[in-house]
Parts: sequence; structure tokens; C-alpha cells
Amino acid sequence: MTPDVARTHLVLIPTYNAGVKVLETVRTALQYWAPVWVVVDGSTDGTDEQLLAMARDEPRLRVMVLEKNQGKGAAVMHGLAQAEAAGYTHALTMDSDGQHPAHLIPVFMQTSLAHPGCMILGKPVFDASAPAVRVQGRKISNAWANLETLWMGIGDSLYGFRVYPVSALLKIMRQQRWMRRFDFDIEAAVRLCWAGVWPINLDAPVK
Repeated sequence: MTPDVARTHLVLIPTYNAGVKVLETVRTALQYWAPVWVVVDGSTDGTDEQLLAMARDEPRLRVMVLEKNQGKGAAVMHGLAQAEAAGYTHALTMDSDGQHPAHLIPVFMQTSLAHPGCMILGKPVFDASAPAVRVQGRKISNAWANLETLWMGIGDSLYGFRVYPVSALLKIMRQQRWMRRFDFDIEAAVRLCWAGVWPINLDAPVK
């Protein structure tokens, strides 16, 4: 079944040199939600042309190409600004490398629709193959994030599968120069909490 094109919520995928994996990620996302927007962050692997070709045949897909690599946060910010201008209120961000569970997009979106003033944070569920050092390292990062926000309840500060209120996040990003690279995920969660945007955590498997 082809999903209807939503008017308030979209999927936003920043990508940089993800290879053919980004094509698979986009196709899978489109099975569960529309529209899907992709921001190509200065990729040099040729996927920009492949994505643009895909978009010519798929009206539910929009592809934006940045000439130079600017960082994940900058790519997301570019997409958010375009989303706000087009009247969208919320964006679900997901990585382009296939590690995020596209089949949960509808669940996250419906939760956001029910709680539009909140951010919906994916809380990763790791299987036995996850390196222990990675899992333990996240616990430290999460503890610091919750300490900074007076324990408002950030389930995971690093997992990028999330639904953000577009205007609230853009306002924060426009007020300072940070959050443009891989500091984006943790800064977005913490600073939105400071702005009074409460988190709702939903479990999500990670590859």
C-alpha cells in the first residue's frame, strides 16, 4: 500500500557518501511514509545524481544537494528551513546508512501527531553483536545529557532516529553557531529540553 502524502510531518534524511545504501534507505522509508526529503551533504560518491534521478520518477521524494560538505547538523538545518517554508511542522530524521528502523516511522509519526509539542526520541535497543564499549560509552553520554536537563528524561542522547518540532529546533539553531556537525544529535535533545520541549522515548532496534 502506498502511504498518503502527509501535510505536517515529513521524513528528513541527511546523507554523506553513504554509497548505494542511501538508495535502499530512501526506498524503504517511502514504503512507510511520504514525503521523504533527502539532503545530500556534498557527497562525492555519485549518489547525488542517483537520488536526483530517483526523485524525477518519484513525486513523493525531494532531493536537495549541497555543493560542499557542511556536516550533519548543517544538512538537517537546511532541510528544516525548507520544511518550515513549505508549511511542515515536524520532521523525522534518520540516518542514510540503514541502521535505523524504517518500519517504525508510522509509530513515531503517530506519537508526534498525538503530542505535537514534544520531541519523539528513539531509544536504541542493541542486540548481542553491539560492541560493549559503544554501549557503555552511550551510558556516560546519556547521564551527562540528563544531568544538564535536570533529568527531563532523555532516553538516548545520540540516537538520530527522532521526530523534531521544526520551528522550535530551527529557532535554537539560528541563535548560535554550534550544532552543525556531529554534535547535532546531543545538542538538539539537550537544548530543546532547555526550551521546554519535553521528550517522549520510544524503543527502536539499531543495526
